[in-house]
Amino acid sequence: MEASNKNSILNQNPILDELNDEKSLRPESLEHFPGQDKIKANLKVFIEAAKKRHESLDHCLFYGPPGLGKTTLAHIIARTMDVEMKTTSGPALDKKGDLAAILTNLKPNSILFIDEIHRLNQIVEEYLYSAMEDFCLDMITGEGLGARTMKFQLPRFTLIGATTRAGMLTSPLRDRFGIVARLEFYRPSDLVAILQRSSNILVANLKANAASEIANRSRGTPRIANRLLKRVRDFAQVRNNGVIDLQIAQSALEALEVDRAGLDAMDRKILICIIEKFAGGPTGIDTLAAAINEERETIEDVYEPFLIQEGFLMKTSRGRCAMPLAYEHLGFKVPPRSPANALTKAPTPEDVQPNLF
Repeated sequence: MEASNKNSILNQNPILDELNDEKSLRPESLEHFPGQDKIKANLKVFIEAAKKRHESLDHCLFYGPPGLGKTTLAHIIARTMDVEMKTTSGPALDKKGDLAAILTNLKPNSILFIDEIHRLNQIVEEYLYSAMEDFCLDMITGEGLGARTMKFQLPRFTLIGATTRAGMLTSPLRDRFGIVARLEFYRPSDLVAILQRSSNILVANLKANAASEIANRSRGTPRIANRLLKRVRDFAQVRNNGVIDLQIAQSALEALEVDRAGLDAMDRKILICIIEKFAGGPTGIDTLAAAINEERETIEDVYEPFLIQEGFLMKTSRGRCAMPLAYEHLGFKVPPRSPANALTKAPTPEDVQPNLF
């Protein structure tokens, strides 16, 4: 089921072969981090205040769709605070001992970054509460009547959690973060700045109009923008002597099946399925996932946020509905009594007239 997601050019999960490139493209300071202006302004204040007090930064939670820079911000904070950073993920912390081994080896004021923190084991999560709040670990030794609780003091540290699904975090864990920030999709102008910086690092000859074209098709996501840039660079290398101009950018993106609205083949498959198979919706997420042979979590985390924000899809309590913009973009005629219209327009006398037959 995951094959289509992994092969998609717009897949927001990093491919192992490209991890080294992505690390090199990551900005190392807030000044070189385009976009997310409010978050950056607040972080500058929090970091400067913590440094003046010679304290660790308060625990941070970054959430939002994948590929927007949550991990990059964690690295920038560690570099700006000039402290050590240890990185792990929620699924990797399977036992209490795994977490204890990491926490007991932290240095004062260092940073522990947990990606996909919403996937923490419940027992491990509860074990984390005292570490975040009181900077100590309660260890139980022995069994039965001989069991004893031992308290181990930890150095003060900063926990930075990243998640694409903040709603799956429990309230006790979420409330222990002093700094909570939601990363938004990027403006095209910010993506152009990111692409220009990345092209300099990759030594790619990127023209301004080509950068704008790639930015407009990148779904407001830096990771996708950088990935498209590298693929367009390949086409330019083979067909245009390495020069990425508007014409080569457009032809390359068409070959990659990324249209002018930034939709890829899977986006269009989702919308066409709702329109053709389910008469525009509403249809349940599980039914939709089965119809297009894709995982529910992939649809919810990777594809839906952008489709909803751009007005192609509506998410209701009854299911997903294709919006009029989706019909127009895909070349379908908008039915006058489509489910989306019924949900967004006031009822007419004909709509409320009882059906007597």
